[in-house]
Amino acid sequence: MSTLAHVFEAAGMSTVVLASMADVARKIHPPRVLACEFPLGRPLGKPADVAFQRQVLNQAFAMLHATEPVFEHFPEVVASDEMPMACALPPRDDPHAPASVDEARGLISAYRRAVSRKGVTSVGRALTPEQIPDALDALHQWANGASWKDVPLPGKNTVAVCHDIRAYYLEAALELVGDLAPGGRAFDAWFYEVTEAGQTILAARRALKAQEAPFPFWFYMVAGHLE
Repeated sequence: MSTLAHVFEAAGMSTVVLASMADVARKIHPPRVLACEFPLGRPLGKPADVAFQRQVLNQAFAMLHATEPVFEHFPEVVASDEMPMACALPPRDDPHAPASVDEARGLISAYRRAVSRKGVTSVGRALTPEQIPDALDALHQWANGASWKDVPLPGKNTVAVCHDIRAYYLEAALELVGDLAPGGRAFDAWFYEVTEAGQTILAARRALKAQEAPFPFWFYMVAGHLE
């Protein structure tokens, strides 16, 4: 977001960055920063607390009048109260397919129920839900030594593809666990440590780095706190 702020400012739009990681924002120097010591994934601090969220937004919007760079701190700290996320994954169905591909196929019914119930999805930056297994197959090949130049990735953009895979898993998992709304770290811990898809993304990222692929191509494939 800090980098995008510079892009929007150059186009004539005023911005305020709500920064959960103040040190990162300081390095990138966006024009207006409101440092919020909140858990990652909760940019407004307290879920369902309208009064608190309004306080955050009011302080942020007040900064729009600043004509010089400004860096403020929101006065209240919100400590993480996250419990580890637990979600049963479908059993293997196709032993001949990569584990991550088989896993993603097994979640399609839960994902479709979630979309049908809510009417919206965050999947779609680069992939359709049906392309998720194909993307994971390409990432699996990269992780196991194939060159990213030789094995095409559906959706092409690694950052957008990994976003779609993560969103697909989040929406399917929430359908399975009953919309308990885990925090960002709780979900990421489950996704990257437990699921085959998360581990495949991490392995592919390491392989791309070893192949000396362009820095933005691999670096932004995962959340900042996992770097």
